[in-house]
Order: sequence, then C-alpha cells, then structure tokens
Amino acid sequence: MVEHYWGIDLGGTKIEAVVTTNVMKPVIRRRIVTEASGGYSHILERIKNLIEMISLESAIEPPSLIGIGTPGRYDDVQRVMKNSNTVCLNGRNLKDDLEQILQRAIVLENDANCFALAESMLGAGASLMRAPSKLAFGIILGTGVGGGIVCGGHARRGAHGISGEWGHNELIPGGEPCYCGKRGCVETVISGPALERYYQQLSGSFKPLEQIAANYGSDGAAEETIQRLLFYFGKALAAVINIIDPDCCIIGGGVGRVEQLYSPQAVQAIEKYLFNSELRTPLLRPLLGDSAGVFGAALLTQAL
Repeated sequence: MVEHYWGIDLGGTKIEAVVTTNVMKPVIRRRIVTEASGGYSHILERIKNLIEMISLESAIEPPSLIGIGTPGRYDDVQRVMKNSNTVCLNGRNLKDDLEQILQRAIVLENDANCFALAESMLGAGASLMRAPSKLAFGIILGTGVGGGIVCGGHARRGAHGISGEWGHNELIPGGEPCYCGKRGCVETVISGPALERYYQQLSGSFKPLEQIAANYGSDGAAEETIQRLLFYFGKALAAVINIIDPDCCIIGGGVGRVEQLYSPQAVQAIEKYLFNSELRTPLLRPLLGDSAGVFGAALLTQAL
C-alpha cells in the first residue's frame, strides 16, 4: 500500500496543497486564493475547503498528520503565531484552531524553513545533502528577508523558533526603521522593496527590481543599486557563514533571481568579511520554483 503525505503552503495571496507518495512524487496539487481580507476564521475555512476538495478529487483520505507552512512562526511556548505579514494570524493559536476544525494533528513550520527543507532535500541541494551531517542554509530574498537551516533532513527551529532569521540582524547602524521595531536590519537594505526605494532615491523614478537588474551596465542608478545589493548581501551572509558554515546556500525569492548574486563579484563580497581566505560554500539557484514551500510542508510529516 502506498503511503501518502499531505502538505499545505499558507501564503498571503494563495493556499497550495499537495498530496505526495513516500518518495515525494506528487499525486495531486491544487491552489486557491487565500482571501486573507476575510479574516482569520475565513482563512481556516479556506484551508478546510481545500483539503476537502483534493480529498474528493483524489479519492485519498487525509492522513492523521498534515504539514503546514506558514508566514511567520508559531511559538510553541506561548502557543501563538508571531511575525506574520498576514497580520490576522498574529497572536492566534493557529495550530490548535486548525486541529479543531480539521480533526487532525497539524505540524506547523515557518515558510522559509519549508523552502529550505524542500530545496535541500529534493531540489538544488539534494546531491550535496546525502550525508546526515550536511547542513544547508535556505535564503529567502524577496519582499522580506528570511532563511531556514536544515541539518540531517530536519529543519532547525531553535529555542525561540527563529533559527535562520538573518533578516533582522543589524546591517546598517541607525539605518531605516524596520517593522520589527529595530533600525537598519538586513531586510531594510537588501529586500526587493528596499532596493527599489534606493533606486528611486537615486534616479527620481520607480522601477521594479527585475527591470533595475536588467538595466545593469546601461543605467548608472541601476548599477549603483545592484552594487549596493552585492556589498551588503556579502557582508550579511558572511556573518551567517562564519557561524554555521553551511555546505550550501540556496537563494530563493524575487531578489534571488538577480543574476549578479551568482557572479564572482558576489563571492568576493562575501570573502571580504569571511573568516577564511576563500568561499567554499556554493551559492545555488532553487529548482522547485514557487512550490518549494508546499513540498517542504509535506516533508515535515515524513520526518516525524
């Protein structure tokens, strides 16, 4: 009998579900709109409806344990969600509420950890992570800056549930205010919106990051913006590498598509602050696209 694993990726704009076999081969995948403006209870109903829909379509009964990736993190001690950009989740006991409405056990994990788990075990880092001792750092560079650490096939949570959250380390003392209450966080410097703001300050006009990167070499403001990205990306990531010394770094998110992040110049920017003469950690592009999170959520249940 084939064993099936279920994963849900709860995003701000979409909810995706997958049912996989025990070798992570998808049987069915579906997406629906989150409709987060409807509020907390409405989101719970949307998740329930999606699970019922794919169960009906696939003729597979939902298992006793379902993995769910979430924006923000679930605090196991206080039993509430924290730091979610889907703000109606914050302060709510999402785990207990979902278990009550679904009548099944739930394992919750931050979406960055789900990304890191999927890409390290199934995607870009799979060939490097075969040994149990190998460690991967999965990077989210997009609207925000986050990350996850995977070792031995498990996402590391840590005592506070914030393992891998490099986006809220101070990068520029006294810099721009961050939503977290601090100033000059990594997220305020190298996130997509931060880079777009910087370009607009230089040029007087707004351009999306994709266009800024495409104009590198022909637009002085674009070149300065990407140079700023490389410098601070190198400085921020070197601090992480100095501490956890990962076997690979996998770069996801919209900023992660900037070609220059994989250039020798990016390596040199990291080496400038690295406690070693050369960078040996490969910087990898993700292979699973925007479905990494949902496969990571399914992997959460396989690991238990």
